[in-house]
Amino acid sequence: MDTAVEQWARFEVRLAGPSAGNPFVDVQLSAEFSNGQKRMRVDGFYDGEGVYRIRFMPTELGQWSYVTESNVDALSGQSGAFACVQPGADRHGPVRVRDTFHFAHADGTPYYPFGTTCYAWAHQGDALEEQTLETLKTAGFNKMRMCVFPKDYIFNKNEPAYYPFEKGSDGEWDFTRYDVDFFRHFERRVEELGDLGIEADLILFHPYDRWGFSTMPHESDYAYLRYVVARLSSYANVWWSMANEYDFMLRDKPMEVWDRFFDIVRLGDPYDHLRSIHNGRYEHSYDHTKECVTHVCVQYWDVKRMRQWRAQYGKPVIDDECEYEGNIKRNWGNITARELVHRFWISVCYGGYAGHGETYEHPEDVLWWSKGGVLHGQSAPRIAFLRRIVEEGPRGIEPLSGDFPWDRTPAGGCGDYRLIYLGEHQPRHFENGLPERGRYAVDVIDTWDMQIETLGVFEGKVELELPGRPYLALRVRPLD
Repeated sequence: MDTAVEQWARFEVRLAGPSAGNPFVDVQLSAEFSNGQKRMRVDGFYDGEGVYRIRFMPTELGQWSYVTESNVDALSGQSGAFACVQPGADRHGPVRVRDTFHFAHADGTPYYPFGTTCYAWAHQGDALEEQTLETLKTAGFNKMRMCVFPKDYIFNKNEPAYYPFEKGSDGEWDFTRYDVDFFRHFERRVEELGDLGIEADLILFHPYDRWGFSTMPHESDYAYLRYVVARLSSYANVWWSMANEYDFMLRDKPMEVWDRFFDIVRLGDPYDHLRSIHNGRYEHSYDHTKECVTHVCVQYWDVKRMRQWRAQYGKPVIDDECEYEGNIKRNWGNITARELVHRFWISVCYGGYAGHGETYEHPEDVLWWSKGGVLHGQSAPRIAFLRRIVEEGPRGIEPLSGDFPWDRTPAGGCGDYRLIYLGEHQPRHFENGLPERGRYAVDVIDTWDMQIETLGVFEGKVELELPGRPYLALRVRPLD
């Protein structure tokens, strides 16, 4: 009987081959998978001790077969087959762009990113990493920004549990030999995020480094990307982020190199996972209109520019670093929880998305934004509350058109559904943006206390009486 694999799960071919020399460089391995109508080429990789693997994520139901190709006779011409069967209830496939500015899983299930940042959480050792996963079970986030390489930065000076490369006889890193224990550990953490329903937004490069990983020769960069894509592209919950703050590395990696990175990832990933890049300085934002970029990842504090970014790029926008809740010396890491929640509501009502991070000082430098652990702040449950409201609504919030009052009052909707965020304003009466006709219910949402009160059912344009306090939102639900 053929092996049965769920749609969007992983099928793996394991082969024995040569271990002499440098198999990471010397051996090329791929396989062509076919279901009779569709053919997909998938790169394999060396996993140490004479073991080679090819991982495939079946995208369609039915019978699949494969044949391998290699420059090593023992690895070439190997064949087999398996049946792709219906996915389990919690398996929806990779996330794709939907309706220009939004996202959905491959099976059509809507996906609204409410993510967090834990840059180096997967490099902290099992005890802290397991604590992070435990926290994520109830935190309400469905995306995690995380670095492939270890990180050297404030509050993150400890050595990682594993390193991505082996050392040569001279004691220097050998960028042509990957430490398979590092990658086995890392991919296990990616899989565990997937089990929790969390997308892994993998940051492939970053400038915060003391090991030389950010300044490798370009050919080593390219080979590293091909290896990572071969190992991880079959994980349905993977997103690719070319870098965190790519512009801080422009001296060593000029713009044409970043363009090449996008090409390598795009061509090597048969499943076309989402791809983005993250800026440091706002004025150095990448040209997100390029075809290789699937969605916009921006770092900027003023989320009221969300409509501008949507219009400028014509793609989904996530302000993944609109500053962090915390109390450290750096301004980007000491806004209040209320302010971060405020920025999330603005982003959503203007048709975009935002990202969470937490940077409270800790006696052992265990800050969530870098190392994970537990959450100490107050924004996470309120962001989860907003996520629930968005998921209960129609598919995709679009910003209300026009200038006044929507230049000061973020509001969006879908049909006659409205989500209007009053934010710092505290009106006693409100009439803007309500449906001109038909019956509808109006809810007043306290975005901080997480309370929802229904004002009543109305018909046509009316003037509402409101509590007159800040950080409220209105939800208009059509009833006809």
